[in-house]
Amino acid sequence: MRCEGRAVTAGLLAELPWRGADDSTERGAEAVVSVDQRLGTEMFDRLQRSGMPFGPSLIDRETQRVGFFLGSKNEETFTFYLGRETEPPTPYRYLGEGCAVVVPGPIPLFDDRYQWLRPPTHWPEANPPSPAALATVLVASAELLARIDRFGEQYPTPYSTVAALPEVGR
Repeated sequence: MRCEGRAVTAGLLAELPWRGADDSTERGAEAVVSVDQRLGTEMFDRLQRSGMPFGPSLIDRETQRVGFFLGSKNEETFTFYLGRETEPPTPYRYLGEGCAVVVPGPIPLFDDRYQWLRPPTHWPEANPPSPAALATVLVASAELLARIDRFGEQYPTPYSTVAALPEVGR
């Protein structure tokens, strides 16, 4: 998916802390995998807890989206691993060449619309496991949230959970 809807919000990739004025032609643009905030925060937590490789990530509080930065040439790798993990596609937006992403400023304020979850500290090196890790965690997090939602629908109250237990030795 490319540059659809509210995911493209006129901004500047050129102002990323690791990018200099002439870096755009030498290294290529970054790409961003954008997901809804609930899924994105779950993904961020899982990536961080597991120690899996991933780059900078940010949150847009107004549109309630989370973006994960990948290298510019990772779309095929990301979609390949995503396809291996799930048959029906998990909802995401891939913002690559020709897209613009607003990034947080250098001094974050607590109520800023755009905030870094994991700020960039240097130019991200090529990391082949990163797209695979991101695709795997995207699918796993989406499935976990879907299961949690199904549980809430099936057992809306504590009583309904207890009532569903089999009568063993009562």
